[in-house]
Amino acid sequence: MSQLHIVDHPLITHKLSIMRNKKTGSKDFRELLNEIAMLMGYELTRDLPLEDITIETPITKTKAKMVSGKKLAIVPILRAGIGMVDGLLSLVPVAKVGHIGLYRDPQTHKPVEYYCKLPNDIEDRIVILVDPMLATGGSACDALSMLKARGCKNIRFMCLVSAPEGVEKVQAEHPDVDIYTAALDDCLDERAYIVPGLGDAGDRIFGTL
Repeated sequence: MSQLHIVDHPLITHKLSIMRNKKTGSKDFRELLNEIAMLMGYELTRDLPLEDITIETPITKTKAKMVSGKKLAIVPILRAGIGMVDGLLSLVPVAKVGHIGLYRDPQTHKPVEYYCKLPNDIEDRIVILVDPMLATGGSACDALSMLKARGCKNIRFMCLVSAPEGVEKVQAEHPDVDIYTAALDDCLDERAYIVPGLGDAGDRIFGTL
């Protein structure tokens, strides 16, 4: 069964509170999102396998540990997911980046696919799917299905803010995918926005309010 990991480190909670404030501008919002993505990345990659190697320090030869051959891919759901990529790349610069384009139909609130470009060896990688908001769960579930259709078997989903409705949908449709979030909020409103949330993440990232 999918596990929900709430990464509520005090620094993450502090930065998220600033992002929630409607007075926070796009520049600060983008910078904070990157910082939180990096901080959450530590928790999300906690179980990466290590292998023993031999190195030579300035003093002597010694056994050490490094991350083993498991390769990573970061896949943002466009457009807001782009805001989380650089933070993760600062941790794992060699990770490859794919893109999945989905938008939410304003009438039906259901996701519509318009783009998908992934690394050729995506099925051999640990995939981190990122999107700041997990609201209805529609976009996340569709993106996860797209990844699985291309052979991905080890996928983790990372978001900034989630609603119980979205968490429930992802866990029901993709019980093999763990969810990492900085906050589990109260509910969705009649427009399918997360409450209290932080508004439309894409608009706040790119200043298109």
